[in-house]
Amino acid sequence: MNLTQRPRRLRTDGVRPLVRETELTASDLIAPVFVDATTDERVPIETMPGHERVPIEEAVDRVEEVLETGVEAVMLFGIPESKDERGSRAWAEDGVVQEATRRISGETDAYVITDVCLCEYTDHGHCGVLEDGAAENPRLTVRNDETLDLLGKIAASHAAAGADMVAPSGMIDGMVGAIRTALDADGFDDVAIMSYAAKYESAFYGPFRDAADGAPAFGDRRHYQMDPANAREASREVDLDVEQGADVLMVKPALPYLDIVKEVRESYDHPVAAYNVSGEYAMLHAAAEKGWLDLEAVAYESLLSIKRAGADLILTYFAEDLADEL
Repeated sequence: MNLTQRPRRLRTDGVRPLVRETELTASDLIAPVFVDATTDERVPIETMPGHERVPIEEAVDRVEEVLETGVEAVMLFGIPESKDERGSRAWAEDGVVQEATRRISGETDAYVITDVCLCEYTDHGHCGVLEDGAAENPRLTVRNDETLDLLGKIAASHAAAGADMVAPSGMIDGMVGAIRTALDADGFDDVAIMSYAAKYESAFYGPFRDAADGAPAFGDRRHYQMDPANAREASREVDLDVEQGADVLMVKPALPYLDIVKEVRESYDHPVAAYNVSGEYAMLHAAAEKGWLDLEAVAYESLLSIKRAGADLILTYFAEDLADEL
């Protein structure tokens, strides 16, 4: 048999790495770090094996552990010591993320990204200030413009503490513009914004909400997060964030939305991020514990697929585990 086209010629061990189209490296990855103001010791996160909430006093040590693996960037999520209706600890100068950021940026070489949202800080668990009667009426939702003012305050407080980048995650209309205005007004025009530009109302967030103590006390978030059925809507959302000054565009979740990652990559010149979320992490761990999958192999293949779809940056709970092997 004489075949002029025989793709198998390029699949042998010697040449396979030379013609590989997609490379995954430690520098592509961002590691989430949970800092907890309510504890003085590390607390394992049951639904996310291998991850812990760490007290503020151990935030630097935790980030140093990340850096030792070759991952250079961390995303900070905070669990405050108290919550209220407006989430006021989210922008407090002595808040959990502010304190942790000060220490990490002052004592390590990590690139520090901070989550900008209210769900972990409000006693109702929603991502903004609620309309009156929202607890009793599921048609009601967050007060958009009032929430924007608070998001601007949160972002500016993170920047003042030393954050290199802020990441608004609430899908509140106009959030990027409000944050850019607040940052620039306070002299933080060099602080970048990574917007959760296409964030879906997904069932894959469950373990994270346990980890960050941010589950809604009632109702859900479909009034401000995107319908999983919609793809064209993502383009409209991303357009708005680009117009408002977003520096990096994130799609969340990653694996069930690779089509969205690919569309954003092909349509925009901005760096594209994808969040390999807690449910994606947890389900692979659960299958591996059953002996049904090789955890390291499927984790690598999952992240490689996200990179292949077009993501430049991947926020993932597998960051440290895989970085040593990359």
